[in-house]
Amino acid sequence: MRREDVGLGVRENAAALASPEEAAWDWTLKAAILLALTLLIYGTAAGHFLQPLLREAELRHWPRFLRAAGLFWALLGIGLMLLRTLLWFRYRPHPAAPMGDAPRLTVIIPAYNEGAMVAHSIDSVAAACYPADRLEILVVDDGSRDDTWTHIEAASRRHEGRVTAIRFERNRGKRAALAEGFRRARGEVVLTIDSDSVIEPNTLLAMTGPFRNPRVGAVAGRVHVYNRDQGLIPRMLHVRFTLTFDVLRAVQSTYGTVYCCPGALAAYRTAVVRTVLARWVDQTFLGSACTFGEDRSLTNYILAERYDAVYQRTGVVHTLVPVTYARLCKMFLRWDRSYVREELRFARILWSRPWPARALSLVDAGVTNGAYLMGYSSLVLLLSAATVHPILLLHVLAGIGLMSALNMLYFLRTERSWRFVYGIVYGYYSALVLFWILPYAAITVRARSWLTR
Repeated sequence: MRREDVGLGVRENAAALASPEEAAWDWTLKAAILLALTLLIYGTAAGHFLQPLLREAELRHWPRFLRAAGLFWALLGIGLMLLRTLLWFRYRPHPAAPMGDAPRLTVIIPAYNEGAMVAHSIDSVAAACYPADRLEILVVDDGSRDDTWTHIEAASRRHEGRVTAIRFERNRGKRAALAEGFRRARGEVVLTIDSDSVIEPNTLLAMTGPFRNPRVGAVAGRVHVYNRDQGLIPRMLHVRFTLTFDVLRAVQSTYGTVYCCPGALAAYRTAVVRTVLARWVDQTFLGSACTFGEDRSLTNYILAERYDAVYQRTGVVHTLVPVTYARLCKMFLRWDRSYVREELRFARILWSRPWPARALSLVDAGVTNGAYLMGYSSLVLLLSAATVHPILLLHVLAGIGLMSALNMLYFLRTERSWRFVYGIVYGYYSALVLFWILPYAAITVRARSWLTR
């Protein structure tokens, strides 16, 4: 990790110490975001932005109710953006646990063919700021076939008495490795970190802080890209992760219903995990054993137990991401299959949430998933219409650029960096070469392959 990255999450969230210049920058971006949303709502309602598409639908004799439904859903989507924005403005991270009153904590690091990177992960945990007598580190080698076990053993010797190394004779899957750690954990809180990730020094105290509230059962950390300077794809993913974690999960946290506590960094109340452990380990979907998406799945089980899941902005992990298109597609395919499966489960779970969270989750999930259906329907119409009127493609490209630019205002409020340019590039990249992944994931949702193992 680069020196300038250390403490990045803490520095970005020290609102109380913000200079007048930083406060003015924040208010300027808030105003710019709200103004842009207002113009977007007006332009959509007046038909300016969707006029070419609506005109083409009329020429092709699409039923009027379908055209009206498309306009209505577009307005709903923008309304959801406004609602999320207002909730995002309200989000505040939870106070970190104090050193003198930090709970007993077990950190679990599952590893498979990770090589030397697992040692960096272990070392970052051992070096973190946390009372040594209340911290245990369990590292589970899931039947690696390379030198991963050698690095785990060496790290265990370096941190003697603090690291427990566990080795499976054969590969049993990440879920089994985590389950072994959950069973052995002695801490009141368990924290999971991927073996290709390193945490910042204050992350453990930050992640255990929210558990002072007895309603909290799970905490999602903030994920940065470790190798963000290793090519275009990591640079784009850095911006995407910022928007995904520091916007969407922050929004969901305001009503205690973060949908997914990520495998890269998540913490759970141990007693709650053990309540759902057997069901989580043996989970099936459409008759097939669930082998991936363990993070979203466990979050759903905890939400179903009527505990809250929250986001902790000051708990920061840096994780390796793909640098090639093929590996990126495999990662997103795995994530989207998990999304489809767990979204169906969440549709039942949300009715057990307290009424404000239930209403907000219903609006969020309903509009988001409906927008996917409308978006792919519009794509079919556009592709067929573009064969006759190629100019429509220019309208589409302009629309992608407009929405990407709006998203970059959110990024700039979180990170004042020229890297926002990669977010605009990602908008086109996603639309042009990643659009197929979600529908293909839905069709192949029963697949069990991890794709990276």
